[in-house]
Amino acid sequence: MAEGKDLLQVLWSGADVLRGKMDANEYKTYLLGLVFYKYLSDSYLVKIYDLIMDENPNSLEEAQHVYEEAMKSDDAEELLNEIKKSKHYTLEPDMTYISMLNAAKNNSFNREKLQAAFNRIEESDVLFNGLFADVDLYSNRLGTGDQKQSATIAEVIKVLDGVDIIHTEGDVLGNAYEYLIGQFASETGKKAGEFYTPHGPAQILCRIAISGQEGKKGLQVYDPCMGSSSLMLSCRNYSKEPDYIKYYGQELMPSTYNLARMNMFLHGVLPENQHLRNGDTLDADWPTDEETEFDVVTMNPPYSANWSAAEGFKQDERFMDYGGKLAPKSKADYAFLLHGFYHLKQTGTMAIVLPHGVLFRGAAEGAIRETLLMNGSIYAVIGLPSNMFYNTSIPTCIVVLKKHREGRDVLFIDASKMYEKEKKQNVMREEHIDRVLELYTARKPVDKVAYLASFEDIKANDYNLNIPRYVDTSEEEPEVDIRQLSASIRETNRAIKEGNGALLEMLEELTFANTETKDAVEEFISVLKEV
Repeated sequence: MAEGKDLLQVLWSGADVLRGKMDANEYKTYLLGLVFYKYLSDSYLVKIYDLIMDENPNSLEEAQHVYEEAMKSDDAEELLNEIKKSKHYTLEPDMTYISMLNAAKNNSFNREKLQAAFNRIEESDVLFNGLFADVDLYSNRLGTGDQKQSATIAEVIKVLDGVDIIHTEGDVLGNAYEYLIGQFASETGKKAGEFYTPHGPAQILCRIAISGQEGKKGLQVYDPCMGSSSLMLSCRNYSKEPDYIKYYGQELMPSTYNLARMNMFLHGVLPENQHLRNGDTLDADWPTDEETEFDVVTMNPPYSANWSAAEGFKQDERFMDYGGKLAPKSKADYAFLLHGFYHLKQTGTMAIVLPHGVLFRGAAEGAIRETLLMNGSIYAVIGLPSNMFYNTSIPTCIVVLKKHREGRDVLFIDASKMYEKEKKQNVMREEHIDRVLELYTARKPVDKVAYLASFEDIKANDYNLNIPRYVDTSEEEPEVDIRQLSASIRETNRAIKEGNGALLEMLEELTFANTETKDAVEEFISVLKEV
């Protein structure tokens, strides 16, 4: 088994080959794409070897040799049909990563062969359509001309030889892949918000959303703004039946959508449990057939994004039950929230990260918020520390929603001080995450950090959910002892007089070289005597 640290070091070394040629947002596509290609190729060879020899190979070279020999036999076509059933794709022996690696070591690698391998995988099954579309092997960023571009890719292929996928479990590799995504998010800063939710908020979201449903077999998880799918995949950590979770996710950016698909495979999610789509979540509802409501809804949408807010949306089932009001054109936050809530099962839980403005802004947003509160839909509001996310430094909150529950009270948690400061971002450690979950589960008032507000409390506040209205974090000013203050002032005045007296004595002992200096000092002495 390759140790996580070594695995991460090897993967990160691959980035060093490309670093300097292009920015992190571009080279992440090459590195993550090539890691995924290696995974598909290596796992393919392992499966081929198992089908032929009924055991796992000791090395990829051994598996490659057995595969090459098998393809010369009369059973080659039957073998390819068998592998296609389980892996959903096939590769010729000269399309495998091992074949590419050997060519790279012999200085005979050519990107044409790798492109052919990409094409073969993409054409094998609808699951893989366009998966490597962003890995442009002909980009001038890799160098000028065929030779230099091929040489750059060959270098990355050689570095990735250190990733032992045969002896690495899916979760270990998937987690390493996710670690890389997080590193790229850190490097790319504001561009990264589209594909990564930091560890702390992600764990809180998932633990809350899955709470009470940990033992459910066939749990259905939905994220209509899935990014790299790391948020949905975090639910695996808290489910007692992780292999049976069904994932439904949508992503607007094609490159990020491809990243999510890769991430699913690397975490060992079976193809039949992946239901991912590239599309605009607000523009047209999805999914609309088969499963349309889900046990768990997790979301970290783009904050205060623009959307059309067209009149036609007032007849859209997602938005029509909120007093004829739509989220403003310049702030789609409630549009995302209502979309996710529409797709939540009656027995499920939704957790969404949004900017604090959704808690108190008025007009249409105020009307939508009031309806949600009247219906008892808002279950909890959790204030997170500022500077947690790569795409913004503003403080954010988690809004937790449920359908048809008894009561309309709302739990408020102020977790804004639960963090440690790192170089670029504030980070929530495990103890902070555990504390938030402890407060959430207890659902009781705790001085300075939590308050359970009744519906009457909220109504009295005009349905304003701004956390400081409910959780008082202010510290009382210490009482001032007037007598002690007087004594202190008296002592200070005495010390000043003593100091002035000593200074006067020294000044009066001075002798002067000229009259001008003497007059200036005497004037200063007269001022001191007046004090």
